Amino acid sequence: MLEIQGLSKKYGKHLAVDQVNLSVPDGKIGILLGPNGAGKSTIIKSIAGLLRYQGMIKIQGNPAKTLEAKKQFAYVPEIPAMFDALTVREHIEYMRRAYDSTITDGEVEELLKRFELDDKQEKLGNELSKGMMQKVSICCALCVHPKVILLDEPMVGLDPKAIKELKEVILELKEQNVTVLISTHMLEMVEDIWDIMFVMEKSHIIGAYRKEDVGNKDLDDLFFELTGGEKE
Repeated sequence: MLEIQGLSKKYGKHLAVDQVNLSVPDGKIGILLGPNGAGKSTIIKSIAGLLRYQGMIKIQGNPAKTLEAKKQFAYVPEIPAMFDALTVREHIEYMRRAYDSTITDGEVEELLKRFELDDKQEKLGNELSKGMMQKVSICCALCVHPKVILLDEPMVGLDPKAIKELKEVILELKEQNVTVLISTHMLEMVEDIWDIMFVMEKSHIIGAYRKEDVGNKDLDDLFFELTGGEKE
């Protein structure tokens, strides 16, 4: 479970996130929607421990800054970063050892195959395209068997097959009772997988919906109802 209460973050005098509250239960897929600059990535980076902030963040009931919390979550950043001198496989092994992961060699091979990296295991970080780096970043996050996973604009840069595979993986994580939070401005990419939607605008969460409460209503209709915009 992921819980946030009273989260605020300033960059100088600019208030990027203002008194944000949200909660995503076990086995649910939360979507953080909003235009670029709304504060979505700031929330994700705060959860991941990359920013100082005011407020409370808990992962599986533990304060996010504690080791116990950090051992239970994984993070896929918007802009992946690789070690230039490590191969694709070495990135995976690095994460396995860092988290003392129980993932088996067979599971790693299957993961790499799903994202079409099985024949690229010996490529170095500085030889990877943006899309390949994104796939490696996703595999690194999945190999630690997280209880909570954060994905910041995870489908940007992925090819259609990888997007389809990632959606299937996210739904599998849900079945495994993992908490998922996805930050995105691409409504069409998440309309078929969401459980809880949080809509951000100008540093605030201006509304939230649960899928069971809105029936078959389109995600974009709900989004534009809150933001006052119009569908194209």
